[in-house]
Amino acid sequence: MIRLFAAVAIPEDISAELTPRQDHLPGARWRPPEAFHITLRFAGDVPENVASDFDAELTTIGGGPLELSLTGVGAFGEGADINAVWAGVEENEGLRHLARACEVAARRAGLKPDSRAYKPHVTLAYLRRPNPAEVARWIQDNNLLRTPPFRVTSFGLYSSWQSDQGSWYRLEREYPLF
Repeated sequence: MIRLFAAVAIPEDISAELTPRQDHLPGARWRPPEAFHITLRFAGDVPENVASDFDAELTTIGGGPLELSLTGVGAFGEGADINAVWAGVEENEGLRHLARACEVAARRAGLKPDSRAYKPHVTLAYLRRPNPAEVARWIQDNNLLRTPPFRVTSFGLYSSWQSDQGSWYRLEREYPLF
């Protein structure tokens, strides 16, 4: 079994705009810049043959380069159940099309449909039982985030590995967007 997801990597210059915001939230487990990405389709733990089929299906995805910007911040969960803070992605129909194409590829590879609404974001930190007032303050202090546009010319298939310091990701394959 291998844990996989398809995603767009965040360029170093954009990551540099995010890291100063990774502060002033007690108990946050901040993600390292090399882990910043926009998930297109989470596959989860899959057998090797399904991973191979997913990879083969992802190679069929077409579409041109994208121009993306990050804007605003938010959190997943409510009250004591808030579990992450994130940077948002400005609405982009090309990104939504790419995510839909990754969903189709996943289904063709035999994965179950993802029933969650697609919310493109970059996870900045995971939280465990945070003080909701502190999270609200962090959101208020960082909500004016707006990065310069960045060009996306590829997306990747990543594996996710657990360690004592949290999860880390490895690019398994890159797919160009011509």
